[in-house]
Amino acid sequence: MMLTKGAKMYEGKAKILYETDNPDRVIQYFKDDATAFNAQKRGTILDKGVVNNKISAAMFKYLEAQGIATHFVEPLSDREMLVKRVQIIPLEVTIRNIVAGGMAKMLGIEEGLVLKQPVFEYHYKSDALGDPLINDDHALALGMATEQELRLIRERSFQVNDALKAYFAKRGIDLVDFKLEFGRHKGQILLADEISPDTCRFWEQGSRRKLDKDRFRRDLGGVEEAYQEMLKRVVG
Repeated sequence: MMLTKGAKMYEGKAKILYETDNPDRVIQYFKDDATAFNAQKRGTILDKGVVNNKISAAMFKYLEAQGIATHFVEPLSDREMLVKRVQIIPLEVTIRNIVAGGMAKMLGIEEGLVLKQPVFEYHYKSDALGDPLINDDHALALGMATEQELRLIRERSFQVNDALKAYFAKRGIDLVDFKLEFGRHKGQILLADEISPDTCRFWEQGSRRKLDKDRFRRDLGGVEEAYQEMLKRVVG
């Protein structure tokens, strides 16, 4: 059944959500806008929206095949996908396999240390506050999620990590760390948002060449080329 695109529901830093004539379905549109450091740095990455949409669609399909429920329904165009309408839980999950970014700064550890086990973090989803690191007790005390939801989110996050590490390893990529978001849908917890070079750190195996948004964050150059390289490795 063809869905009609309706009014804009929400516009974030990287995506726009549109209503459809099915109240349970939303169109997720991927923009070329790039931000870093909680939107203090802004720019544009040519065709980033196309790359992130295609990689996210491929990743959601792959994870669904591994038994991980997601909000993904189907791709609609180069920049759009149809997703289930979810109530986003205001927690960002970060899984870290190799020390980089925020963990390196916070603990004064040199980037590149391979961790003995993956590190799981919750961040309160708030740009204004810089997405602060919180724990389960904060989430429970503030009513962000239930104990059962937090258990499920943690379990699913590690399942996603195992699945994605294996997927990217076959393509010559180390999955350094990544961010996940989850939402509620008809009593279910679904993996939502996106999985892309915007939300993951990808390093080429051996060379440790960065193939993600760190090239934009750190003015390393070759940003578009890195995104296209990741697209090629995923769907090429």
